[in-house]
Amino acid sequence: MKKKPIAHLRKWLCLSALFLLTVNIRAQQYPFQNPKLSSEERAKDLILRLTLEEKATLMCDQSDAVPRLDIKKFNWWSEALHGYANNGNVTVFPEPIGMAASFNDELLYDIYNAVSDEARAKYHEWINMGNENKRFLSLSVWTPNVNIFRDPRWGRGQETYGEDPYLTSRMGVAVVKGLQGPADAKYRKLLACAKHYAVHSGPEWSRHELNLNDVDPRELYETYLPAFKALVQEGDVRQVMCAYQRLDDEPCCGSTRLLQRILREEWGYKYLVVSDCGAVTDFFTSHKVSSDAVHAASKAVLSGTDVECVWNNYPYKTLPKAVEKGLIKEEDIDKSLMRVLIGRFDLGDFDDDSMVPWAQIPPSILNNEKHRQLALDMARQSLTLLQNNNHILPLSKKENKIAVIGPNAGNEPMLWGNYNGTPVRTISILNGIKTKLADNTFFYDKGCDLVEDKVTQSYIGQCAFEGKPGFKATYWNNSEREGAVAATTQITNPIKLTTAGQHEFASGVKLEGFSALYETEFVAKKTEDLVFKGGASGAFELLVNGDTIRKYNNWRLLSSKMSIKVEAGKKYKIEIRYAQMNDWQANIELNFGKEVDVDYTSLIKKLKGIDVVVFAGGLSGELEGEEMPVSYPGFKGGDRTNIELPSVQRNCLKALKEAGKKVIFVNCSGSAIALTPETETCDAILQAWYAGESGGQAIADVLFGDYNPSGKLPISFYKNSEKLGDFEDYSMKGRTYRYTTDVLFPFGFGLSYTNFEIGAASLSKSSINTCESTQITLTVKNSGSMDGTEIVQVYVRKVNDIDGPLKTLKGFKRVEVKAGSSAKAVIDLASDSFEFYDWEQRKMAVTPGEYEVFYGNSSDAKNLKMVKITIN
Repeated sequence: MKKKPIAHLRKWLCLSALFLLTVNIRAQQYPFQNPKLSSEERAKDLILRLTLEEKATLMCDQSDAVPRLDIKKFNWWSEALHGYANNGNVTVFPEPIGMAASFNDELLYDIYNAVSDEARAKYHEWINMGNENKRFLSLSVWTPNVNIFRDPRWGRGQETYGEDPYLTSRMGVAVVKGLQGPADAKYRKLLACAKHYAVHSGPEWSRHELNLNDVDPRELYETYLPAFKALVQEGDVRQVMCAYQRLDDEPCCGSTRLLQRILREEWGYKYLVVSDCGAVTDFFTSHKVSSDAVHAASKAVLSGTDVECVWNNYPYKTLPKAVEKGLIKEEDIDKSLMRVLIGRFDLGDFDDDSMVPWAQIPPSILNNEKHRQLALDMARQSLTLLQNNNHILPLSKKENKIAVIGPNAGNEPMLWGNYNGTPVRTISILNGIKTKLADNTFFYDKGCDLVEDKVTQSYIGQCAFEGKPGFKATYWNNSEREGAVAATTQITNPIKLTTAGQHEFASGVKLEGFSALYETEFVAKKTEDLVFKGGASGAFELLVNGDTIRKYNNWRLLSSKMSIKVEAGKKYKIEIRYAQMNDWQANIELNFGKEVDVDYTSLIKKLKGIDVVVFAGGLSGELEGEEMPVSYPGFKGGDRTNIELPSVQRNCLKALKEAGKKVIFVNCSGSAIALTPETETCDAILQAWYAGESGGQAIADVLFGDYNPSGKLPISFYKNSEKLGDFEDYSMKGRTYRYTTDVLFPFGFGLSYTNFEIGAASLSKSSINTCESTQITLTVKNSGSMDGTEIVQVYVRKVNDIDGPLKTLKGFKRVEVKAGSSAKAVIDLASDSFEFYDWEQRKMAVTPGEYEVFYGNSSDAKNLKMVKITIN
């Protein structure tokens, strides 16, 4: 064997040594990779190893991977408002406004414990398939919404827990604890988020420019801040989201008063703050408080906003430039990044899944029987009976015949509300009622639309393309409608497609990152006005003969009406250009045809021989929601311009009443409806909210007496729109039960099928010091013939408090009582139950004096009794 030259051997030995050294370095564990260290220690070590550019990207909600340090991609934006949102095969619970009507924070905890189980199972199922973390499929969930529902016109009020600070606080804390898991666990189950901080409740159309400079300190601390404080101090919430608008000239995401003095100094919050999506960009595009992205980014970070969310073009990626300009120091960035990284370490994001117990939750947990039962239980408890003339309810299952009418009777997506996932199955109101009746005793007709006083006769059957009827659908597995075609199909009915439940638009078409072109031609037989009705989630453009009729890009399904005049004999080329965008679930719907007037005469004829009508109407998520680019009569951008029931439904109810029918109105809405006329035209009114996947079953159970309703209103139902005031005025004067009694149905109100009597109460102490607590004890008697649940409510008012609330909720308890029996209720009143804003100290305080303690089953004075307590 030929010997190697000495020089060559030395080179070989050096290379070998270098290789072994490299392997050893790679095998060596950095301190930030050591799960035995605390999250704080790990975050501190990692920050030392990052470049300034890497730090900036880790503060974006879509955080890029850092391959050299084995840091994977992470997304901060997922939703879990009432189920793991924007995902299929999950459990969809009632909207929060409905769950608030249960006054059951214990059940709410169980629900969000289930939600976090499903989120973990969905996330790890996705990751274990070799996918990356993405928007809406992550372990950070921007829930709950604890804003005060101060004005019933706000389209997002359905996401909240109502108009009362105490109820919102109790429900919000239960949500956070259910989502984040046990406080003593090594890893957080999820990271919850208190939003939108602060003083935010519409209108949607001006939230990016709105400046609130008339909110006095008392209203700020007594109304708008208590829930956030409770979630921080009691719930240990790990994220707070700052809102879009300005408060006293400062954007909320750039407010040192909100983010530093109140949140961190007064309340002791130590975790991270995230921006609402696009809020930092608003600094220079809408609020005009910053000149450009660089100045906006530095202002936001210095104020205390740690994670920025935006659709694209992150101002936070300009932070290195801000450092160069001297606008911010790298140590300021490190301060924010520390909180960001601690959040990820607390989730176990940097550790192997085998070490994280939550990562072992199997996909079989998704929509299992236990979770379905929770959805049904909460739907039942949310239902609120507002009127029951002559005890028409519960209905008999032996009625000769019952008609089910109304636009929401068969509408399954309506039950999901907004910010929702897609359930495995949904029980509509129609199908729920069907389970109670024989086929020959049941009649159904939609009756009318939600808003439109016309119905559409579809002309799609008169359309054709390339010699085939209907629309030609062409699909590409990219978002640009370029390259090889993935599939072509023909659609001969109104278009209605979704990827919910992992459904493809067509065989061979991906669930994400695809685009479509729908083409057809229509030859008008006569000159007339026609309409397109529909919309999409994603990039949507409707063209007629090359002219754009409607174009937008949105993350939720938005339906609207688009009118067109056609001339006899003329051909019209109709195109729909569509693309699934970002991580949004793909949906598209479209019908085309002629509108004709609703004919109530025809409907009444169909009801001959039927005495009892269940009318399922109200609103839906297509009408009220977040910053919607389409509007309807009475609606603007997702908000409402009035709170009356849409006239088409009001007229239908009137026609039914005039025909001599007994009308049970099931009102589905996420907000209060002015039901003054409906109290005359309807024999019974059941407020059903958006009741989730089992809503139809729950509604049927209540209508037919298989469940005794116990829900109580978490918001006031006003008589009409006349006294609502300026939507953009955040003063509480004349708003909510705490500052007005001029309502139709008061906060805390709800009927039962039985009768409850609340006895005289006693206080464990009728004179206490400022730091002491007391208990109120009372007896609830069920004097009726049906088992039921009463919700006892306790309110407090400080005597001689001139500008304070009329009363404010400070305690509640659900009391189950069997027919003919009594039960005792004991409700704790902690010292802070008597805390109000003290103008002399300029802060919240318990001050000496006399206080009135009201107790009963609604906020209405006639439903309350009173005892007094003295604080020394």
